[in-house]
Amino acid sequence: IVGAILTGVFAVKELSGLDASVATQLLGVGVTLAYSGVVTFVLLKLVDLTIGLRVTEEQEREGLDVALHGERVD
Repeated sequence: IVGAILTGVFAVKELSGLDASVATQLLGVGVTLAYSGVVTFVLLKLVDLTIGLRVTEEQEREGLDVALHGERVD
């Protein structure tokens, strides 16, 4: 994020031939963050609806090694 924004700060048109501005870089970072957030939310909801994201309270109390793998750690 910092690197993307600083590209607009340190870009010099005379050297690169491009006119990158901080506003353009900020817009790009904002769009990327929004897209990533929405896609992550949708994927997590799909996983939660299909197989679930959490174990039951009973499995937590019992311990996940025993509940999921049938092994005890002593």
